[in-house]
Amino acid sequence: MTGPDERDDAALVAAVLAGDQRAFTQLMRRHKESLYRFVRGYVGDAGEAYDLVQESFVAAWSALSRFDQSRPFGAWLKRIAINKCRDWRRRRAVRHFFYKAETIERPGLQIGEPPAAANDREDELARLDNAIAALPQGLKEPLLLSLTEELTHRQIADALGLTAKAVELRIYRAKQALTDALTGPTTR
Repeated sequence: MTGPDERDDAALVAAVLAGDQRAFTQLMRRHKESLYRFVRGYVGDAGEAYDLVQESFVAAWSALSRFDQSRPFGAWLKRIAINKCRDWRRRRAVRHFFYKAETIERPGLQIGEPPAAANDREDELARLDNAIAALPQGLKEPLLLSLTEELTHRQIADALGLTAKAVELRIYRAKQALTDALTGPTTR
């Protein structure tokens, strides 16, 4: 007879779906080390990796009823972790792009920067934030994907269901709209 620790992943998933929460604990024990190593390699930070592994297991628990038991559980779990890592990277990239904060007290303050220059820089960043927020969604999304994710026009087109040429045009229009908002309309 097979003990609870010897069941394969599919059997453990079936047990969880049948109401045995301890089976999910066994799945976590079985996959936590490899998932942690995977996420740690992706993000490069031990603390962040630990948090992302936890988020991945929470997401897996919530989505377990959608798991295809004919596929490997470990691969499915890593797919969830990849999405969590991408979300984490996106949040970091956006924060870095918009704020480039050196300290939490004075976002955007550069070491050795005179206070007047720091205030001017904060004002510029606030104006940029407002100008980007005011862009129509159709211009904002391609621009942010290009700047924060560094995706190619083709990759952005695939993600948004557009052509590469349409993405190129929207990014151009977004940049022009930002220029107009920050410096005043230009003659064309």
